[in-house]
Order: sequence, then C-alpha cells, then structure tokens
Amino acid sequence: MPNEMELDQIVQLLKERYLNTVSALENVSRSRDPYRVLISCLLSLRTKDEVTAVASKRLFARASTPEAIVQLTKAEIEALIYPVGFYHRKAEQIREISRTLIAEHDSNVPETLDELLQLKGVGRKTANIVITMGFHKPGIAVDTHVHRISNRLGLVKTKTPEQTEFALRDILPEKHWIVFNNLFVMHGQKICTPISPKCSICPISDYCNRVGVERFR
Repeated sequence: MPNEMELDQIVQLLKERYLNTVSALENVSRSRDPYRVLISCLLSLRTKDEVTAVASKRLFARASTPEAIVQLTKAEIEALIYPVGFYHRKAEQIREISRTLIAEHDSNVPETLDELLQLKGVGRKTANIVITMGFHKPGIAVDTHVHRISNRLGLVKTKTPEQTEFALRDILPEKHWIVFNNLFVMHGQKICTPISPKCSICPISDYCNRVGVERFR
C-alpha cells in the first residue's frame, strides 16, 4: 500500500495529466449552487459526460431552482433532459426531490450526508459529490471507476464501492478528498479502463500493483 508521500504523488500526477480536462459536474460546480450540482449528478448516472453537460445546460436554462422545476410537467422535463439514461425515471425523481426540498428544507439542499441520503434516489456517491462539489467540503465519492482503480493500485482490498469509500476515509489524507473522485473518474474513462487498461501511458503506473489486471496495453 502506498504511503502518504506516494499518495500525494499519485494525486499530483493525475492533476497534471488532467489539468485541462473539465467534467460536466466540475463545470456545474463552478456555479457554487448545490442544487445544480445535485440535479446534474442525478442526470449523470449511467450517462456519458458530454450528454450530461448538454442536458444540464438545457434544463437549467429553463428552470434552475426547486420552485421553477416543480412548475414543469414530467413530460417537459423529459424533453429537456433527453437523451440521458433513464430519462423518464429521472424526470420524476427531479420533480420529487424538488418538492421535498421545498417542503422540508426551505428550498435549500441539505449539507450533511445523512440528510442528503434521505432524499429519494440519492445514494452515497451522489451525496458525497454534492458535499464536495456543491459545498466544497471534504467527502469521498466512490463510483465504479474509483472502486476499480483503488483496488488495482492496491490502496484498498474491497468488494463494493461503499466498502471502498470507508476504506479510503481511513487511509487517504483529507486534503485529497474533494479532488479524488473527479481525478479517478477521468483516469478510469481515458486510461485505466475496465478491460485492457492502457498501462503503457499511465502516469501513475509506477505506483500500481495491477491487482486483477490480466491484460493491458
């Protein structure tokens, strides 16, 4: 397992590699609006980044607050967010969460993990992304990319993303928590792919144990 100095180096090398790459969620986070981050995160599930970016922009141009969203019909939201994955389900989910925020949180997105997890359809990954990108507070969001790469590197030995989150909380310096998800997601999409990762061009290959990797390029 890498020590703290090596973890610092891993994060730094990934920052340098993806310095000019901005994800859809990272772009939305610049608005400093937790609601936009929450909705964009919901749209991003099972959806390509470029599709999320366009759908979010189109939706927020029409409605960017809980009050404005609930004035739209489900069909109107579907048309605005299409072709994100599961857009029928997500349209209803966006309306329901917006109604809950109005009724129970004075239209504000809650700042704690426990409160966010009470919102229908919000899991630990989404809740942590809202905390890190919406409120710029420490949190570790773990999706399939973060889970896979953390295990490949030998940082953790876990079977589920949730187990990975808790394991990373124990070993990863808090100063890296906010950026960790975004860096590992980009790395997982571009280089450390699920099958036959591009190890020959990986900036952090010197720190990788290649756990579970049978073939690589």
